[in-house]
Amino acid sequence: MYVGVDCGTQGTKVVIVDTEQGSVRGEGYAPHALISDANGRREQSPTWWTEAFLEAYRLAVEHAGIDTGLIRGIGVSGQQHGLVVLNKQGEVIRPAKLWCDTETAPENAELLALLGGESGSIDQLGLVVATGYTLSKLLWLKKNEPDNFAAIAHILLPHDYLNYWLTGQLAAECGDASGTGYFDVRTRRWNTNVLALISPDGQLAEALPPLIPAEQAVGKVRVELAKGMGLSDDVIVSSGGGDNMMGAIGTGNIGDGVVTMSLGTSGTIYAYSSAEPAQLHPSIAPFCSSSNGWLPLICTMNLTGAANQMRETLGLTLDEFNQRIADTPIGADGLTMLPFLSGERVPALPDATGSLLGLNMQNMTPGHLCRAVVEGTSFTLRYGLDRLRESGIRSETIRLIGGGAKSPVWRQLIADVMNTRVVCPASSEAAALGGAIQAAWCHRHAQGQPVPLADLCEELVAMNDSQAIEPNPVAVDAYEQAYQAYLAAIAAHHPDAGVSHGLA
Repeated sequence: MYVGVDCGTQGTKVVIVDTEQGSVRGEGYAPHALISDANGRREQSPTWWTEAFLEAYRLAVEHAGIDTGLIRGIGVSGQQHGLVVLNKQGEVIRPAKLWCDTETAPENAELLALLGGESGSIDQLGLVVATGYTLSKLLWLKKNEPDNFAAIAHILLPHDYLNYWLTGQLAAECGDASGTGYFDVRTRRWNTNVLALISPDGQLAEALPPLIPAEQAVGKVRVELAKGMGLSDDVIVSSGGGDNMMGAIGTGNIGDGVVTMSLGTSGTIYAYSSAEPAQLHPSIAPFCSSSNGWLPLICTMNLTGAANQMRETLGLTLDEFNQRIADTPIGADGLTMLPFLSGERVPALPDATGSLLGLNMQNMTPGHLCRAVVEGTSFTLRYGLDRLRESGIRSETIRLIGGGAKSPVWRQLIADVMNTRVVCPASSEAAALGGAIQAAWCHRHAQGQPVPLADLCEELVAMNDSQAIEPNPVAVDAYEQAYQAYLAAIAAHHPDAGVSHGLA
């Protein structure tokens, strides 16, 4: 048995996987609170993550009805880019600033300029640092909370912190490290010269954890924690990774030619590459994977978070929300939403706000508003997919995951907007499943019985091919017109974004 953990923005999910039966035996979930301010601040206390993990683990064990002594490993997936800082005693100094925190946009702009703009950032890191990456959070902390900055002894990402809490060991791996802004995705090493722009005295460089390969375990679960969880004293914790990297493993996206799309709080699209990606569009992040390859990726800031905000504002249940979308024509009768409630990363509009355009007496209805937010967020993903397609990435099928993928209406909309066949994994918790698979992989290596990760994915990742969705040609044409209107709206309201009407 192996435990997979997905610590996201809204909550923590835990799955228990039986590798002998090739099945998920138990699942559990516990929600997180969120510190959210109008200035773009998005933070969480790491304590909330550990508390949610223990509750979700308890529920998963209860659901599985298993002997926890059979568990051999734990793999952690975490929301990327978050900043967790510890003092010399290993204590958390302040709440973690999250991936969706845009309060640090000015600091990111300042650092990007110091790096020499987009070209300079690519020269030094292999990618363009974006608002939301960990780097700008460190500069923000130095400017706004100098005492907390001075106390920094260790810098961790959210999944690194959970690994530390589980094992007492400090470590990082290349996949999640790729999104920090101080890691070179080509050499797979920390770039301490970038940190010197913030801390010339070397304080931050000294606070970085050592990097380990993806197949290496961080350590074993702490004795006192293992006892409380009903575990044996030799349960390993794998290297883990960011939620996108674990989602790739959990959808079998570890070979060339596969595209995964996640409809979560944010939206992501990524495709595995066995070779270091060639120079790509600045919006594409050529991150490393957590399977020792690369994972060129597009991330949008607004997806189910924006949709849920609209749904709750209108006082609708999830079923009512989906029905309103289904009952409203494609294009929402001319109503276009730019859904940038949390700013946006792709296109690069960190200071943007949301807009409703084309309102009139006929389309100012709950149904039109519901369709506009889902179309707007999906069109942003389409814009990202077009950039990936321009870079040479092709796939006949999109593997769709995340909360939004549970909606039949949204699944069909994605197939039509992207004009691509869509299939969902049998397990809806791809990132947690990926964590469990990676834990099994690391455990086999620790036992001196290495097995190819591809073999484990073949055994444990299944697709619902019988429920695959094909694009509807009539709908494809209608969505293309609405998409072009969306691009025209961005070009008109955000001319600096570099988005042109008619770009496909």
